[in-house]
Amino acid sequence: MRPTQLTNLANAYAAHRGLKLSTLGVYAVNDGKFFGRLAEGFDCRTKTAAKVAAWFAANWPSDLEWPRDIPRPAAQKVGRAA
Repeated sequence: MRPTQLTNLANAYAAHRGLKLSTLGVYAVNDGKFFGRLAEGFDCRTKTAAKVAAWFAANWPSDLEWPRDIPRPAAQKVGRAA
């Protein structure tokens, strides 16, 4: 999953749940600066991107449609939900 896709997922999720991106970063990858760095154009490791994508798949709200332009990975139980 590309950093822009992760950022799009983060923005949608955070807006829907009323969370700051820093809080969401702590929930998803235990790093409050993670999504801010991605938004600034920084990259992340493939393993980290897969972990974050899996977290979103497992914790995505049932009342929020997954973005159609982003492939949804298989849900796995990872991390804590917000």
